[in-house]
Amino acid sequence: MSWIVLLTGTLLAMNDDQLLRYSRQIMLPGLDIEGQEKLQEARVLIVGLGGLGSPAAMYLAGAGIGTLVLADFDRVELSNLQRQIIHRSADIGRLKVESAADAIRALNPEVSVESFTQPLDPDNLPALVEAVDLVVDGSDNFTTRYAVNGACVTARRPLISGSVIRMEGQVAVFRADRDDEPCYHCVYPDAGEAGETCSETGVIAPLPGVIGSIQAVEAMKVLLGLGQPLDSRLLVVNALNMQFRILRLRSDPRCPVCSSHGRATAVNGQEPIARGGF
Repeated sequence: MSWIVLLTGTLLAMNDDQLLRYSRQIMLPGLDIEGQEKLQEARVLIVGLGGLGSPAAMYLAGAGIGTLVLADFDRVELSNLQRQIIHRSADIGRLKVESAADAIRALNPEVSVESFTQPLDPDNLPALVEAVDLVVDGSDNFTTRYAVNGACVTARRPLISGSVIRMEGQVAVFRADRDDEPCYHCVYPDAGEAGETCSETGVIAPLPGVIGSIQAVEAMKVLLGLGQPLDSRLLVVNALNMQFRILRLRSDPRCPVCSSHGRATAVNGQEPIARGGF
């Protein structure tokens, strides 16, 4: 049996199981059934199914995002399991997107999962980004982040960026779908591959879960137009002292990616992307 609900003059239909599954969300002011149906129609690309992509994927699946596109060509390793909670010991050696897809379908079989296991590069990344409504970046290297940012700028898609190292994490929302907003490259210009990774310096297990969960919240807010997302702002989390700071981000008028002269060639010249996932 289906329930037909009259909301703001529009007929919407959800079956009984959907109404029950998403009931705690539907009751939220500003979300309700109309918002839930927006989520069910949304397509979200998650780059990297590691420490950040794991919780982001699980919570977005639980929340009822219609289609999750998973991009990662890495395989599950024993050292991943300390923090990459979407994978299990039995998944060691499997492609991360396959392991993640199984976990998502087990949690919410209504979610459509599309997997992309090829190394991302300037030839395939633009089409992936153009085919979604929003991108969650859970990669662990600057090469990937720059390329994803460039593709988002070109396709004018919002980017939810996250990173973790040791006991510190960051989340920012880059609104490439709007004019005169900063992009990732404005904030981190010419970083190259100098950045540290958790494989070199370590990371406390729950922190990627905290940051990835915040990325999922911000993704939903952007998709729904709900509340005040971290648009052009950077949330910095110091887990050692449990301090949270928010910094305002400014666009760089000379940015080679998002400025008026750089936007048309945002993804040109990028190197093939290695791997992602913290």
